[in-house]
Amino acid sequence: MSDTAISVQHLVKRFGTTTVLDDITLQIPRGQVSCLIGPSGSGKSTLLRCMAFLEEATEGSIFIEGDPLGFVYDGTGKRQRQAASELRRVRSRIGMVFQQFNLWPHMTALGNVAAALRRVRGLSRSEAEAKALAQLTKVGLENRAGHYPSQLSGGQQQRVAIARALALEPKIMLFDEATSALDPELTGEVLNVMRGLAEEGMTMVVVTHEIGFAATVGSQLSFLDQGRLLFTGPPAEVFAKPRHPRLEQFLDTYLDRGASTLV
Repeated sequence: MSDTAISVQHLVKRFGTTTVLDDITLQIPRGQVSCLIGPSGSGKSTLLRCMAFLEEATEGSIFIEGDPLGFVYDGTGKRQRQAASELRRVRSRIGMVFQQFNLWPHMTALGNVAAALRRVRGLSRSEAEAKALAQLTKVGLENRAGHYPSQLSGGQQQRVAIARALALEPKIMLFDEATSALDPELTGEVLNVMRGLAEEGMTMVVVTHEIGFAATVGSQLSFLDQGRLLFTGPPAEVFAKPRHPRLEQFLDTYLDRGASTLV
């Protein structure tokens, strides 16, 4: 089996005449944490959304564990949309957590997680709730299973969202700035759950401004700027001096200026 979980090849994404991603080629290793860092507007979230096929790339290819995602090429090199059934099969390997929690306000934490299992997996209520409770336990919220989102802190709501994604048993987890809407104390709750997943060997791609987390938990860091991938490497290499001038500028203007000294 290949050691590559996601292969991005010459990806281009345009919105009208604006190029948001410009010829991105990137390999995401299996069983590791890959962090996408860079200034706001650099294309990090768009790249992540392309990996989940929430955005359709204008050009290029994405492969999930060797299988094409979204588009295939025929014998003449013409790009064609993938069959819907095959797209669903490939996408089922991917779980995604967003900046906003997107929980159903009229459902409890248990109900939010169980609903995904019932609708996507077709499980009975009892089966879905048993699996949902196991996932809530995994993120430390078994004692909040009966609480509604309005009764939970932001950090707890995000952990419910993580449990909901994990309940579908994805092979790959994508996190799109999952802590950016939280205050520092609640951020720690969510990052601890993500650290636990990393220790279990979950393949993760994380868009983050938490440079300290990227430096200490990430095994691969990719720095994007203005839609271009400037470089990729392990934290010790990315943060080593002399740094790439654009990364140096990014870190100098970043609030967490001491993060790069962690490696």
